[in-house]
Amino acid sequence: MSFEMENSSLRKRLWWERDDLHYRDNILFYDGRNLFRHAVVTDTPFFMYSAKRVKEKLESLHKALSNQGISYKILYAMKANRSIPLLTAIKIFGLCGMDVCSPGETLQALQLDFREEDISFTGVSISDRDLEILKRYPKIVINCGSIRAIRMLAKVCPGRNIGIRVNVGVGIGYNQMLYYAGKKTTKFGIYQDRFEEALEVARREGMVVQGLHFHSGSGYLTPQLPTLERIFDQFNWFLEKCPDIDYVNIGGGLGTPLVEADHPLDLDAWAAVISEKLGSYPFRVIVEPGDFLVRDSGVMTLQVGMVEKKRDVLFIGVDGGFNIHNEPAYYKLPLIIAPIKRRSNPSEESTESYRNYTIAGNINEGLDIFAENVRLPEVREGDYLAFLNAGSYGAALSSNHCMRGHFTEYIFI
Repeated sequence: MSFEMENSSLRKRLWWERDDLHYRDNILFYDGRNLFRHAVVTDTPFFMYSAKRVKEKLESLHKALSNQGISYKILYAMKANRSIPLLTAIKIFGLCGMDVCSPGETLQALQLDFREEDISFTGVSISDRDLEILKRYPKIVINCGSIRAIRMLAKVCPGRNIGIRVNVGVGIGYNQMLYYAGKKTTKFGIYQDRFEEALEVARREGMVVQGLHFHSGSGYLTPQLPTLERIFDQFNWFLEKCPDIDYVNIGGGLGTPLVEADHPLDLDAWAAVISEKLGSYPFRVIVEPGDFLVRDSGVMTLQVGMVEKKRDVLFIGVDGGFNIHNEPAYYKLPLIIAPIKRRSNPSEESTESYRNYTIAGNINEGLDIFAENVRLPEVREGDYLAFLNAGSYGAALSSNHCMRGHFTEYIFI
């Protein structure tokens, strides 16, 4: 429990508030900036990212892994958020390389002056056009997730070092929609039944298997660490077949608290699992966080255009939709919704001042709902709402559906 001084009285913080994100005199501040002041002079919708927050989270990963004494490397998964100012800040920090999954992302990383050696490519359904670009950069690590990809790459890059992406058959994440492995067969990686065939194809084609890669899902927290241990145990079968590799890439998947019952991932416990399972080997361990670094580093701001009751449901209509942030609709991942300007201190608000709202976007689709039955203090037309945990897979997955794709992005350095 934490408290802050406000209007000369102690106020209990809301569960999601922290030193760089909290109310001050009933105004929401992020990274020391007054979000209400920004909202009234800026067209909504807009996203705001904190480079400082990203750097702090990168440093926390380095600290946890370094304390275990293992050889490691961190790569940022660009697909989570490819905002150029944010990527530029990450490059300047010098704390990680780039994990990319398409030629476009590859070129983006190179344009930002990431070295080939610090870029890892792990794609699916690789095309000839993809390889025509990738073959220009022989020092980029390419992890092949299919036997066909190994054959295709061998034709254009004979003798090249490669990684093989495997599927251990155990999923992990916020929910099953974010599992990349599990009982249901997925498109990701090579399973046990064809792994030895993949090794033989690589050998016959003259390709050198330099490393192994797996990624079982997105969004695990401390209670899921036993599942992570099971994933490593399953991975050991593949590892025994490749005793001389240079690296093991364990993907990303580290999660962020989404609801009050969640707690931040215990990074020391996470790193200890990695050390226990892989620390005795001489190869380097590669980690590819994306969501973990940027989810709670971003805030989306929308303006309320309608507050109206329909039957027994009180709707808030906002000026952005699931086309600019689709995770609540598609993956059932909640965003934290908070008024940017409150009408009174939380300690002074009565329960009668709160209402249950359904937050609807401005896209002409039934799926376009940000939240249902979310309890908020009174909201009026013209108010601004902050959608927290919006830094990952929001703008990066946006579209111009209904020709409402306009938004802007800002970064705090």
